[in-house]
Amino acid sequence: MTIWFVWCGLVIILAYLLGSFPTGYLVGKILKGIDIRQVGSGSTGATNVLRTLGKGPGAFVLITDCLKGVLAINLVYILYSSQLNLMDSSLNVEAWRSWLVTLVGLMAILGHSKSIFLGFTGGKSVATSLGILLAINWQVGVGTLGVFIVVIAISKIVSLSSIAGAIAVSILMIVFQQPLAYIIFSLLGGLYVIIRHRSNIDRLLAGKEPKIGQKVETQPEQLTGEG
Repeated sequence: MTIWFVWCGLVIILAYLLGSFPTGYLVGKILKGIDIRQVGSGSTGATNVLRTLGKGPGAFVLITDCLKGVLAINLVYILYSSQLNLMDSSLNVEAWRSWLVTLVGLMAILGHSKSIFLGFTGGKSVATSLGILLAINWQVGVGTLGVFIVVIAISKIVSLSSIAGAIAVSILMIVFQQPLAYIIFSLLGGLYVIIRHRSNIDRLLAGKEPKIGQKVETQPEQLTGEG
């Protein structure tokens, strides 16, 4: 049983390290020799990469960051398929797995925004969160993506779409009758994503949040401590 918890701890740590992988930062360095944290919004996420480096790099970062979330959750599934014999038979296997998935998902989200490889700076965890949702329950993931697409089609504002998706995910978890652990994950993860967008919210309220294709005119958030 002790070995089982050691494995669980390792998976949680690996999830954080996966989330921490600095895709946007590396793309900026490799393609342009720039620190993406020092341009635009200062975020290492796909939106800032899109505005700074173009559609191709932006799409690559979006997909890769999403895959980080998918892989993090699949670590739990791999653990269960390979080490289930180490688990105490008196425990509720499915209930325990949902809570482990929740911890792993939250650590991957934290890693993306507070990367150990970038001095605990990073992105806003939107793409990684989407990957996690798709791996947990594809209906919830697709539903959240649908909300994002509808809002961005109407508003042309990425941050507003991300916030809308963060709010919608908890509702979708309930609609699709997901375990309590996943509902808690959606509440905590959604709240965290919204908090990561606090500077965007300030700009939205001031009518200064840029739309798709517009440049961010503010000082990079990572340098002002708002990242």
